[in-house]
Amino acid sequence: MAIGGLIVVLWAALLGFLLARYQPDWYSPAPYLLALLQTHFYTGLFITAHDAMHGVVSPNKRLNNALGTLAAGLFAYNWFPGQLPKHHAHHRHVGTAADPDFHDGRHPGFLPWFLRFAWNYVTWWQILLMAATYNVLKLFFPQANVIAFWMIPAVLATLQLFFFGTYLPHRGEHATDNPHKSRSQFRHHVWAFVSCYFFGYHYEHHDQPYLPWWRLWRAKA
Repeated sequence: MAIGGLIVVLWAALLGFLLARYQPDWYSPAPYLLALLQTHFYTGLFITAHDAMHGVVSPNKRLNNALGTLAAGLFAYNWFPGQLPKHHAHHRHVGTAADPDFHDGRHPGFLPWFLRFAWNYVTWWQILLMAATYNVLKLFFPQANVIAFWMIPAVLATLQLFFFGTYLPHRGEHATDNPHKSRSQFRHHVWAFVSCYFFGYHYEHHDQPYLPWWRLWRAKA
């Protein structure tokens, strides 16, 4: 709970600063690095929601689901109760036609797979809520800041989560003795954290889904 709550607080604090107080110099690297940092915190929101889907944020189910719902909602109005059964279907039927995260075909490209993934998870009411929120935010904050630090990081984090958490681990063919049809990135804990909160260690996640993200490096080690 403390780690998940900290990610939410860091995301909100940095976003508040970037929208309300920060005056970016677009000719310096600073605003782009801050946008990447905000992207990292966006990714952390979804990773927190994902851990809640496995019930590992808190042993108290109400607290676990409350933080999962909050974290998912802050990330572009994702709906935790709606994503929960889909994610568990992914674990039960990984790499099959019943897997909502998997793309048909032996060698699917990145873009077709991503579009199918987005079709399965993004809803029209999410898009409408994001559009409404954007139009409200730009009444109070500079439009460029809203786009650069609220909108673009959400898009980049979505691509990041898909690339490192779905596409790379599950693409292509897997050995017949691989029950999870998943692979892991090479062992480099710093890169694994920066790239996607250790979810590049994806075989370890499928093998031990009861581990929170911050313990996956131990499973890899």
